[in-house]
Amino acid sequence: MATARAAPLGGKVLTPFFKILLVVWAVGSVAGIVRFTQGLGVASAMNDGYPWGIWIAVDVVVGTALGSGGFAVALLVHVLHRGRFHPLLRPALLTSALGYTAGATAIVFDVGRYWNLWRVPVAPFVSGGRFGYNWSSGLLEVALCVMAYTAVLWVEVAPPILETWRDSGPGPLRALARAALPVLEKGLPVILALGVVLPMMHQSTLGSLMLVAVTKLHGLWHTPLLPLLFLLTCVGMGYAAVIAEAALSSHTLRYPLATPVLGELTGIMAGLSALYAAVRLADVALRGRLPLAVAADWHALLFWVEIGLAVAAAALLWRQRHVARPGPLVRSAAVLAAAGALYRIDVYLTAFDPGNGWRYFPSVTELLVTLAILSVETMVFIFLVRKFPILPAHRVSAPPHAAQAMP
Repeated sequence: MATARAAPLGGKVLTPFFKILLVVWAVGSVAGIVRFTQGLGVASAMNDGYPWGIWIAVDVVVGTALGSGGFAVALLVHVLHRGRFHPLLRPALLTSALGYTAGATAIVFDVGRYWNLWRVPVAPFVSGGRFGYNWSSGLLEVALCVMAYTAVLWVEVAPPILETWRDSGPGPLRALARAALPVLEKGLPVILALGVVLPMMHQSTLGSLMLVAVTKLHGLWHTPLLPLLFLLTCVGMGYAAVIAEAALSSHTLRYPLATPVLGELTGIMAGLSALYAAVRLADVALRGRLPLAVAADWHALLFWVEIGLAVAAAALLWRQRHVARPGPLVRSAAVLAAAGALYRIDVYLTAFDPGNGWRYFPSVTELLVTLAILSVETMVFIFLVRKFPILPAHRVSAPPHAAQAMP
């Protein structure tokens, strides 16, 4: 089997779309300045009942799941030895690195004493151990794993950048690349192992964190299977991000889709979505929570919307196994991503009730900061794929039907 080859896309970076992203970033940066100069109380709608908002529920809990494509594809390529998925690996790793970096950035905005974040990875080793770890804390595991996995992802993304610098970079960068690449190649087995283990740990623990909210999390969502459900949704959402990235890139940058590979991946995604829906329904039934699912309230409605989206995603993705077209692919992946995102947001926000009349709805500042983070993430992706060999290099001599319109 031929190995996958990648190449920089080239072309103009400062397109009209890129300029729009710059404007969004500039407006969001103003909101960020408000947050860091005026404090969380002025900038956000968070309170004592809801000490986290969309910066955690959306940017971290949902964002890192969408950023799990690198882990999900690496699982296929390096663990299950499905080499035909290798062309998807570099863009998936880049998307993951950007997604996790965006989530880490949101945490800086979210925590009150952000200037103490540096203590998290070094606490046991400074000030005589006075800032030691609470080893029973699930939140500590998430913090350490996210930090470590973000670093691992950028190490995994580094080879195409270093290869470009080695071949055509200026003197200092060329020397750096030539020194770093051999070291990176020797350490690759350890990096690959960490790239599979770390996300499994912290994604499941994101579910475990809510196990303690026995009286605050609605009965349709509070279950011992929270870690499993979070792991299932992260893998499915990661594949959805990979599919969407491949289809949108094919459409906008005019190169043919790897139809057989994406078709097989949609089959896997369909199975994952169906499994998630089955586990969710079986869990609710076996725990005697079905009366809550048929109650006349909005919690029951949200539950059935989650299930409906997961079942619809499974059906739509199954139909794309042999005819992979950009438009239907993006729509199918979006439905799967929506199912997982809604489930995670429900667990962390909409199905969570701290009592005592506490309410939360994101402020304008929170929304603008989130949009700014997403815009920077997109701009960096555009720049890197145009300048470095990230995407598969099969754009030349594409047949007329290869870059299909998105109906």
